[in-house]
Amino acid sequence: MMNDTANQAANTPEGAKKFATREEDVNFSSTFQALYTLGQCTPDLISMDCNRCLRMVISTLPTGWQGARVLNPSCNVRYEIYEFYNQTGVASPPSPTPSPPAPGGNGRRSWPIIVAIVVPIAASILLLLLMCWLLKRRAKKKYDTNVGYDITTIDSLQYDYATIEAATDKFSDANKLGEGGFGEVYKGILSNQQEIAVKKLSRGSGQGDEEFKNEVVLVAKLQHRSLVRLLGFCLEREERILVYEYAPNKSLDYFVFDPAKQGQLDWLRRYKIIEGIARGILYLHEDSRLRIIHRDLKASNILLDGDMNPKISDFGMARIFGVDQTQGTTRRVVGTYGYMSPEYAMQGQFSVKSDAYSFGVLVLEIVSGQRNSDFYETEGAQDLISYAWKLWKDGRSLELLNPVLRDNYSRNEVIRCIQLGLLCVQEDPADRPTMATVVLLLNSYSATLQVPKQPAFVLQSRTDGRMPDKGLESDQSTSGSMPWSNSEASITELYPR
Repeated sequence: MMNDTANQAANTPEGAKKFATREEDVNFSSTFQALYTLGQCTPDLISMDCNRCLRMVISTLPTGWQGARVLNPSCNVRYEIYEFYNQTGVASPPSPTPSPPAPGGNGRRSWPIIVAIVVPIAASILLLLLMCWLLKRRAKKKYDTNVGYDITTIDSLQYDYATIEAATDKFSDANKLGEGGFGEVYKGILSNQQEIAVKKLSRGSGQGDEEFKNEVVLVAKLQHRSLVRLLGFCLEREERILVYEYAPNKSLDYFVFDPAKQGQLDWLRRYKIIEGIARGILYLHEDSRLRIIHRDLKASNILLDGDMNPKISDFGMARIFGVDQTQGTTRRVVGTYGYMSPEYAMQGQFSVKSDAYSFGVLVLEIVSGQRNSDFYETEGAQDLISYAWKLWKDGRSLELLNPVLRDNYSRNEVIRCIQLGLLCVQEDPADRPTMATVVLLLNSYSATLQVPKQPAFVLQSRTDGRMPDKGLESDQSTSGSMPWSNSEASITELYPR
């Protein structure tokens, strides 16, 4: 059959392409099978040379195969048990060089090839588009977190002004809980009888739109039992209002510093309050989705719920840190004298160790019942920190304990709290423990505390009436025994009119 194909190809008319194809049913072991053959020469060969070339390559064909072909520079032959050439294109036979198609014909063979090529390309394009979308979304989220705040992202928390006005009886004096440097706080009752605390920011307060947005976005994202819960906000009639959960027992300073109410907080409750505050700060520093520096921790910003559990509040001065960021610097020093760390008050440097310093002052205040900013000179000490250090150095730490507690307290817990407070107010931030260490030390009596060094005394200039020279003005809050109120001076930067 191959010889007949060669004869037909060699004897093609002059000027025609020298090739031929044949198809016959051949008997293979009593079974008829279609056999397809091809013979082809280059156009420059005459019939005799074409025939000689084809017969030479036919003689080299292997035997016992279901298909084979031999290529020569001037001619080639091929046979298969499937139709490997296009019958409709016999006038233009296929090139002898392409690879043989799989059984079943070109049409059926082409689909797997097309699928194998198109599917990976399409998948790669989709994967690339998905990666670009994720990167863009991640960059946008990072921008929204660290650069600007979009109030519309929490529209579900927005209250209308009429609802808040009705809840507070049009902000009546009878519902007024306190007044701070940034505005007034009122008690309210919603239509469903839920009690709320409404913080109405004064239009001329030091807290501007950025601080307001900061507090809304931060507190809305924070969920911890030791943090006050934000219920919503209002931005109407040029008013900026925050709606919080109501703390029926007001703020920590209401009990700690009032001689008539100090006895209502026994040592067990004070120790639990210290632990709760520490856990709340640890959540801000390490366990929340954002790393947050509060920058204004003080007794008046610790609210107490119905079970006397502490709730850290007032995030208007808080700063968001990146995951890998450990400290920052600002020219706008805000906070309260007596609670600010030396590096922050004098150089504008703040970090998680700044909050640790404020926590240390707060612990010493809770133990002693004395306010650091209102401390009267005792035994030559000019502030509460220096007095606590003097007693510690002389081995008389227990004398710092509030006298109303001396009938029922844990000696080891009191000494541990005083030592921990002194460690937190060390002058070098590196010497202060992290809040993770603080929580561990408060919950483990077997853990060993380091020996504190002499702490920093940043209030030594108070005796001569001078404040640190930072070009700041004090934003004095009205004093009062109510939540959200304080008698400390919250300071903000002085701006020209």
